[in-house]
Amino acid sequence: MTAREAILARLGGTATPAAIDGTAATLLVAPERPPVDPAALEETFLARLTLPSVAATVDRIADMAELPAAIARYCAGQGLAQTLCVPPDPRLSGCDWTGFTLHDSAAPDEPAALAIARCGVAETGSLVFETAPDAPMLPNFLALHHIVVVPAVVAYLEDAMLAGRHPRAHYWVTGVSGTTDIEGTYVRGAHGPRFLHVIRLA
Repeated sequence: MTAREAILARLGGTATPAAIDGTAATLLVAPERPPVDPAALEETFLARLTLPSVAATVDRIADMAELPAAIARYCAGQGLAQTLCVPPDPRLSGCDWTGFTLHDSAAPDEPAALAIARCGVAETGSLVFETAPDAPMLPNFLALHHIVVVPAVVAYLEDAMLAGRHPRAHYWVTGVSGTTDIEGTYVRGAHGPRFLHVIRLA
């Protein structure tokens, strides 16, 4: 029997139930999703963020009052001026931004932009964002440095989708953008920010 005939025979329904059961069992050898220990969400999430494939840096703060100091530390470490594109999110209005130059519209060559994620996902190290009048999407793709506050962490992708109300649109970020299109050389920041800095609010 040729390969073509074998394929057509299988499409024709000639496979036996035992053969079908065997194929299904082979596909189900590994779990559908990786295990995430509920008692270790933070550790798992932070470990995913720092994988080479995600390439994020991480800081932790206890409350929003500590946010400007955390961003100032990051800017100093990266040699950045304390100029920041911030969303008109009311959670940021109570912060003391002394020493910063803030604006709310991003230029194509924006050095750094701040955002607040809906949550982080421990399974993949993904960040889930919502679009809203106080959470514009564009600055998150224009800035060289994407600084993201993460107020909550869930175990799995489904948990982020099923919990609470959802806006008309939301989007997911898993690490910095990159490409190997040009002669197989990996280039970071090809389609968005080159650096991702996550500030875990806990």
